[in-house]
Parts: sequence; structure tokens; C-alpha cells
Amino acid sequence: MAEIKLAAQVRTEFGKGAARRARRAHQVPAVVYGHGAEPVHITLPGHELLLALRTANVLIGLEIDGKDALVIPKAVQRNPLKGDIEHVDLLTVKRGEKVNVEVAVHAEGDLAPGGNLLEYVQATLLVEAEATHIPESVTVSVQGLDAGASVLAKDITLPKGSVLAGDEDAIVLQVVAAQAEEPAAEAAEEAGEEA
Repeated sequence: MAEIKLAAQVRTEFGKGAARRARRAHQVPAVVYGHGAEPVHITLPGHELLLALRTANVLIGLEIDGKDALVIPKAVQRNPLKGDIEHVDLLTVKRGEKVNVEVAVHAEGDLAPGGNLLEYVQATLLVEAEATHIPESVTVSVQGLDAGASVLAKDITLPKGSVLAGDEDAIVLQVVAAQAEEPAAEAAEEAGEEA
């Protein structure tokens, strides 16, 4: 995964008013924490941060007062109406350090014939990976699975260097039998008989 560089400015003002002023200036308030160090309150360029966060578990290289820091997003708060980023919590990581992250699960292949449906019980999987080699997603083959079949977390092949960090017996995907729909004419006849 490529590292995205962002320039950060240390914040000295706190509270709602200061946060609003920062957002009006197209800056996003953020906090950097981890490794037992004191949290550092910063602002980041809004547009560049928005583009960076389009990649799940993105690795961000920050420049804060001439010092470099490597971080991953831990929590992103968005405006529920506009979708704008309002605040970001960033976790400091080191090269070679292992971190636990949620990785998206993608299914590929065709289910067995019969109109069955694939249900995502979990859309993500908790894995432990090196901070500089976090997988973007994991792919699961559902080729030929029939109704009642399920895929457990331990059945998913993870990329090299990643290990499962969550419950290995958790159901991630399951195949559900399609519900038969009554034709509209039959439903109308039954409704007429009941009346």
C-alpha cells in the first residue's frame, strides 16, 4: 500500500468555534495519538484528506512541525447531512509494527443454480497485519455454494503477512434460499375468496 503524504499544522485553539473556523478554511481538525505519547491536536487539508480516506486503512505520512509521523485512520467523524469530514482520530504506527484493522470482504464466483441469495453476515474481517502492508480487501470464492452453505472466518485465505485477529468461527458469508413469490393473479384470487 502506498503512503500518502500530508502536511499538518498544530492546533492551539480548541472547542466548537475553533473547529468551525478550521472547517470554513477547508481544514479538518484531527488528533494523533499512540505509543504512549501525548496526543497532538492538528489540522489537515480537507480535500487532500478526503481523497486519502477513499482508500480503506490508508497509510498517511504526516509532517508536523518538521517531524515525520506515520499514521493510520482509527475513527472518522462525518457530517450526517453533507458527508463532509468533521474530525479524524489518527493512530501512530511504526514500520514493521503489527496493527489490528478491519478489511473489506469481497465475494467472487456464481452460486449454485436455483436463485439463492448471498448474505454478508460481516462485510469486514478483523486482521492483524504489518502497518506498512495492510491488505485493502480479501476475496472469497463462493463458486457453486448452495442454500445453507456458509463461509467461516477461518476458511478465508488471507494475504501473506496477515493473520486473523477476530473470532475464527464467526460466519462471514452465508447462502440463503430464495423465497418463492406468489403470482399476482393467485394472490388476488385468494384475497377475493377470503372476502
